[in-house]
Amino acid sequence: MSGIRVVGIIVAITGVVLLYFGINSSHSLVNQASETLTGRYTQDTMVYIITGVVALVGGALTAVVGRR
Repeated sequence: MSGIRVVGIIVAITGVVLLYFGINSSHSLVNQASETLTGRYTQDTMVYIITGVVALVGGALTAVVGRR
């Protein structure tokens, strides 16, 4: 397994962890109140979710396509 694929797998795993934390924090009382009043999650929660999705997709693509 090449180094590029290992890096891709590590980035994808990091993305999963960030996404997990983002989804967990979206169920907190503060985020529920913020979503009720403003219609969206807090900025911290959105950063976790968006960064997690980008890292997951980027890492998966790097692991699959990296240095064929």
